[in-house]
Amino acid sequence: MSNNRSLLTKLKSSLPWLIRYPFARASSFLERTTFERKHVIFTVANHFEPSWKRCGMLDLDAQRLRLDEYFKTARKTGEAVVDADGTKFRHTNFFPAEQYHKELLDTLAAMQAEGLGETEIHLHHGVEKPDTAENLRKTLIEFRDCLAEQHHSLSRMDGVGKPMYAFVHGNNALGNSANGRFCGVDGELQILSETGCYADMTLPSAPAETQMPVINQIYECGLSLNEKMPHRRGKRVEVTENNESEPQLPLIVTGPLVFNWTRRIKGLPVPRIEDGTLAANRSMSLARFRRWVSANVTVKGRPEWVFVKLYCHGFFDYDQSACIGEDARRFFSEIIENGEKSGEYKVHFASARETFNIILAAMNGAAGDPNDYRNYRLQSIMDENTT
Repeated sequence: MSNNRSLLTKLKSSLPWLIRYPFARASSFLERTTFERKHVIFTVANHFEPSWKRCGMLDLDAQRLRLDEYFKTARKTGEAVVDADGTKFRHTNFFPAEQYHKELLDTLAAMQAEGLGETEIHLHHGVEKPDTAENLRKTLIEFRDCLAEQHHSLSRMDGVGKPMYAFVHGNNALGNSANGRFCGVDGELQILSETGCYADMTLPSAPAETQMPVINQIYECGLSLNEKMPHRRGKRVEVTENNESEPQLPLIVTGPLVFNWTRRIKGLPVPRIEDGTLAANRSMSLARFRRWVSANVTVKGRPEWVFVKLYCHGFFDYDQSACIGEDARRFFSEIIENGEKSGEYKVHFASARETFNIILAAMNGAAGDPNDYRNYRLQSIMDENTT
């Protein structure tokens, strides 16, 4: 009986996006345009928690050892798999503010210096009791400034001003979207905006209740940022005529959310959700890559630049091969090789910051090779300190 209730609860919470799904897919199909070559821009949002274990948390010594091994694996993969621009395969590492240890962030900074992934902000809050707006703001500012000042992470708009950051919400409860659990702050998006968040990369989260009706888009929140869940409506970003677009931040950058119809039960197709997770229990095939691309996450008016935002939990031991290890090396090498042989697309590995820059460039009318716009507006603080 409880399983039936759970299924009904998931179905009820999924109805807003399920109702819109066929229309979104039809619109995506109609927008697809045949180009001599598309550009597929990969961003991997790693929910980066070296403390994670099934029960409780690992101590600092165990985390250090674990992270050192992870660094070696990331280096091996980055050296083996490079995109059309010579950029190494890497993740954007969203580190939890509430789990900060200086030694761990020093290692992440060293990884970034090697081109193996920039660091951004992840946060679990309101877990035991609802958080407050004051505490959320304080937590974000303190962690933001620590990353910028002590570890030279994050970025600045046009190289000046306060540090800017991308965000992933712990437990997916962005904008207090889990009915008060795992957050508690209705005006969370307003606080994110005021503290320098340029993009949120939490979604998709289906079939959880935190999944918004807007799917397979890059968009501005459609409601006041002071409201609960202002991202439940949105304005899709598009190429502008005056080339001077300044979107409302943070942009919501979603990963693919489509159905995989390859499963059969008693001969009948039974769909699975494809949400762009890199995990051991998900296939790693060109058919899956094509489903990601078919989500058609683009800036309206620039259909040849396709953004594929994936996600993973890099310290789920059973998933490491799929997200950063041997299986990832094989899979992404196959994707790159297929693009080179077919001439259908070029692959670009981009950090969250670079992806945002490419999005802004597209909105401002840029065309051609997205590699030219990796540093379009947001400038890496680490680069400031190495020049």
